[in-house]
Amino acid sequence: MVTTAPYGAWASPMDAALVAAHDGRPAFVGAVGDEVWWTAPRPAEGGRRALLRRRHDGTEEPVLPAPWNVRTRVLEYGGQPWAGAVTAHGPLVVFSDFADQRLYVCAPDTGAPPRPLTPLSGVGDGLRWADPVLRPDLGEVWCVLEEFTGDRPTDVRRVIAAVPLDGSAAEDRGAVRELSGERHRFVTGPRISPDGRRAAWIAWDHPHMPWDHTTVMVARIDPETAEFTDVRPLIGATAPGTAEHGAAGESVAQVEWATDGTLLFVSDRDGWWELQGIDPEAAEDAPGARHRLCPARQEEFGGPLWTVGQRWFLPMENGTLAVIHGRGATCLGILDPVTGELVDAAGPWTEWAPTLAVHGSRVLGIAAGPHRSYEIVELDTCTGRAREIACRHTDALDPAYYPRSHSRTFTGPGGRDVHAHVHPPHSPDHRAPDGERPPFVVWAHGGPTSRSPLVLDLEVAYFTSRGIGVAVVNYGGSTGYGRAYRERLRGRWGEVDVEDCAAVARALADEGTADPARLAIRGGSAGGWTTAASLAATDLYACGAISYPVLDLTGWATGGTHDFESQYLESLIGPLAEVPDRYRERSPLHRADRIAAPFLLLQGLDDVICPPEQAERLLAAVAGNGTPHAYLSFPGEGHGFRRADTLVRALEAELSLYAQTFGFRRDDVPVLELRG
Repeated sequence: MVTTAPYGAWASPMDAALVAAHDGRPAFVGAVGDEVWWTAPRPAEGGRRALLRRRHDGTEEPVLPAPWNVRTRVLEYGGQPWAGAVTAHGPLVVFSDFADQRLYVCAPDTGAPPRPLTPLSGVGDGLRWADPVLRPDLGEVWCVLEEFTGDRPTDVRRVIAAVPLDGSAAEDRGAVRELSGERHRFVTGPRISPDGRRAAWIAWDHPHMPWDHTTVMVARIDPETAEFTDVRPLIGATAPGTAEHGAAGESVAQVEWATDGTLLFVSDRDGWWELQGIDPEAAEDAPGARHRLCPARQEEFGGPLWTVGQRWFLPMENGTLAVIHGRGATCLGILDPVTGELVDAAGPWTEWAPTLAVHGSRVLGIAAGPHRSYEIVELDTCTGRAREIACRHTDALDPAYYPRSHSRTFTGPGGRDVHAHVHPPHSPDHRAPDGERPPFVVWAHGGPTSRSPLVLDLEVAYFTSRGIGVAVVNYGGSTGYGRAYRERLRGRWGEVDVEDCAAVARALADEGTADPARLAIRGGSAGGWTTAASLAATDLYACGAISYPVLDLTGWATGGTHDFESQYLESLIGPLAEVPDRYRERSPLHRADRIAAPFLLLQGLDDVICPPEQAERLLAAVAGNGTPHAYLSFPGEGHGFRRADTLVRALEAELSLYAQTFGFRRDDVPVLELRG
């Protein structure tokens, strides 16, 4: 029986607690012998990341009990936090624990508790470790060391270091061997050649972000001392141009070694992240030194290096490559680098996370689809069969309540393309009165050098099942559509993103899909910036939900954020010394008097990327101007919410904001108090 009710007032079997229970996704999949290991979110356990294993017989169990939290804070966004290997005594795992950021080692089958491998440091934010590579033959683990040298967020150095597995460095910083030296501000973990004689890694320096320009470094490994020798740049030794004027550099997102000693890498030198190979002994500019492994397809075989240890491809024993590729969406394929033939795996998955592992003829990945959550998928390259083997999707409720989503390309200013995913209101047992048009919320993703995929998202379904549409915009600057699309935001953050989101909202209203009087915008982090900037720039939106945002560009660029993004604005806005007025003019904090629409501001009090001080300054700026608003802050939460109770409170508050603004009744959530 279908009930007629206004959009937004529909009853839904999906509450915020259900959404929170399914928040997050598995990550960092790996093969440890015949077993599959990965990390998974635990919202009900304080938001920790658990390390899980799937045994050969198909049973699943945790590797470590609570409260172990397998997560690193390197670059603040983290990275590969664990590595495992099989020894004579069973599996051995090295991992970073979030609580103290020390490296620990554990042989889980022995029953012995983890023991620390690295010391604590009282300087700044201490010592952090990521992207580990186990070297049992040397009795070491090699990884990225991020070491703070002072109290400021930018007082930090990063090197590739070797940590003894015997625990001798647990209280002795001097027992850690430094391998790469301080040639660059940022480094990834090393990739070791099959013969063990070479190492390769990616490095970059301020003001470039890793999607602007990186350098591939190579070194010989001394067979006697295991020291790095003959350290030199192989690709991208010189970054052309400046961040302000946007002369194209070359972003290499991943390096790996082929079985024949060729160095494989993903480069966007020709406008798309493409797979290439190079002889490590050749000069980069030598004729024929580097070559494509797949004919040009105007697709991405890589992505933005937000965390160290991401993998979009891996070599297999037979010489083929497992690759993640696509344009605006991704799939898993097997590439023959000799013929260039690429065969994709069949299945319902339309988005693959940048994490892969191979074991023999098997490829392991993490994938999702429009009606499937992220799950661990295994591709048997001998049979061509792909199947989910862990974290299997199960419908949290009747899938009839899932949105009927589709991807569209809209027209933005100047006729430019704007990509978006549209999720209209949908319920199997509700319809709206004839002639009523639904409210729509535009979602701006974070990053901003990132992308929102078209996959099942219960947070989207929470709104669409209640009669509220959602349009997720991959505005100019998003990844997945080539470097030119990504570069649209250069110098124009706060303009292109705002314009593209508005273009999608207006198009939906003009065609009758959305109610022009009931449009909203929301986003977190960089999406929070776009939301706040949009509310200050236009009266298109009736309200907005702003989460852990950037609000003051000048403050953010002068010590107001962490080291990784401390010079990000050099490309997004321009050099502060050259265009200081632009920093002030674009900042929502300095245009707060233009914000008239009601808004909800959500902030984690432990956020070091977008600290709460900016949110508090915005509140002070709008105080007394009559703009209805609410502020919810959450102790113990950082940049992005992970705890179940936080997720529930934030989602219910957002729904209450829409109910009050759009004029429909909701009795299933607490009323959000708005103050003017």
